[in-house]
Amino acid sequence: MRQVDAPEVARAGVDAECRADPARRQGDPAPPQQGRRPPHRAAPQSAISPDGIRVADLVSRGRQPHHSPLRQWSRADDVAVSSALAATNVTDLTDRFVDELSGGQRQRVWISLLLAQQTPILLLDEPTTFLDIAHQYDVLELLRTQHELGRMVVAVLHDLNQAARYASHLVVMKSGSVVASGTPHDVLTADLVEEVFGLACIVVPDPVTGHPSVVPLDPRTPR
Repeated sequence: MRQVDAPEVARAGVDAECRADPARRQGDPAPPQQGRRPPHRAAPQSAISPDGIRVADLVSRGRQPHHSPLRQWSRADDVAVSSALAATNVTDLTDRFVDELSGGQRQRVWISLLLAQQTPILLLDEPTTFLDIAHQYDVLELLRTQHELGRMVVAVLHDLNQAARYASHLVVMKSGSVVASGTPHDVLTADLVEEVFGLACIVVPDPVTGHPSVVPLDPRTPR
């Protein structure tokens, strides 16, 4: 993906997937890299936490890439974890088991783990998957706040209206190829939606935000 001025990017398409290391159980943290921090942290669309782990312990694993044989847990790690828990409003859940939480709470906890790593880029694969509509917007508002604080947020989203509302730059893909890239106003058109998704629609301004909004046409009505 080419560098863009806007620090928030959403990828929309019909072929989204999350590539993970097959040798590592999904949801387990990446192995430490001798104290070197990777520039980004990724969240899979359906992360699996280790059995019997509490929220505080899971979020603490976000600090693992900062550690090495010569650099163990410190006060700085405590501060990073506490700040991440507070940023996602899950501080009161620290002693709960992750597998006891609701879908929206679990997603916030996983984002908290990402924030604890303190990377400038967040990569998220369908962060709203399996969430009810209220929790979807709750998570997207949380990510927008991180964007406003200076982080680049790159997310795979299949809801075009959510992508247009929250992203400053869209990359639309089909069959592994980029079809269009640019601002939501420049990219999201009725012709593009029909070409990529096979959906006849009109694109109108969202009555709340003014961003492009996709409205499907009634298939029973002659065009």
